[in-house]
Amino acid sequence: MIEVKNLHKSFSGVEILKGISTTFEKGKTNLIIGQSGSGKTVFLKCLLGLFDYEEGSISYDGKIFSQLTEDEKRNLRAEIGMVFQGSALFDSMTIAENVMFPLQMFTNQSKSEMKDRVDFVLKRVNLDDAHNKMPSEASGGMQKRVAIARAIVNNPKYLFCDEPNSGLDPKTAIVIDNLIQEITDEYQITTVINSHDMNSVMEIGEKIVFLKDGLKAWEGSNKTIFKTDNEVVTDFVYSSNLFKKVRKMYLEENK
Repeated sequence: MIEVKNLHKSFSGVEILKGISTTFEKGKTNLIIGQSGSGKTVFLKCLLGLFDYEEGSISYDGKIFSQLTEDEKRNLRAEIGMVFQGSALFDSMTIAENVMFPLQMFTNQSKSEMKDRVDFVLKRVNLDDAHNKMPSEASGGMQKRVAIARAIVNNPKYLFCDEPNSGLDPKTAIVIDNLIQEITDEYQITTVINSHDMNSVMEIGEKIVFLKDGLKAWEGSNKTIFKTDNEVVTDFVYSSNLFKKVRKMYLEENK
């Protein structure tokens, strides 16, 4: 579990995060949503330890990040997997080499042990025969699956995903959503996803944190988001006629 208490972050005197408190639960897909400029990306980078913050705390299973030594922070980072928005694969490496990279950085495994682990995670994301392909030879959906394989190769306790469905067609996006949720449940990872994709919210949003102007405006789940009367949330979620119709149908069915 990741626990955030009263988090404040500013740039050049401008406060971006204004006292956010929440928890991200183990074994669940936790989504951060909100409009552009709401503070989602800054919040995610604080969670990853990429940004310092002026006030508050972030703890990982009871360990407060700001109180850790540099060695302890390095050990914690070895327990974190990251799926970047653009997949961020190394163009000069094969898919297998990309996936093996975190093992080379953070473990002392033998070459054969690393190869076995790479084989396992590529099979888990249904890329059994992709080892020797270059990223340029892979579709957008394949690249995202490679990125997921690389993110979980170290058996992380925490998985962060930044807009994992960006640039994907709706069908492929659903495949990626389902894969992330399956892996989260299967390995009981604390997964945090930064997203603007309402389909992801409705499909896998077991815990949703909605940010507005650097504040936590609402939190709940995909089962409760239809019921909220919070105008900030409803304006964001039901900005399209499709979701207005879906909400109306849901409320009528659950009177």
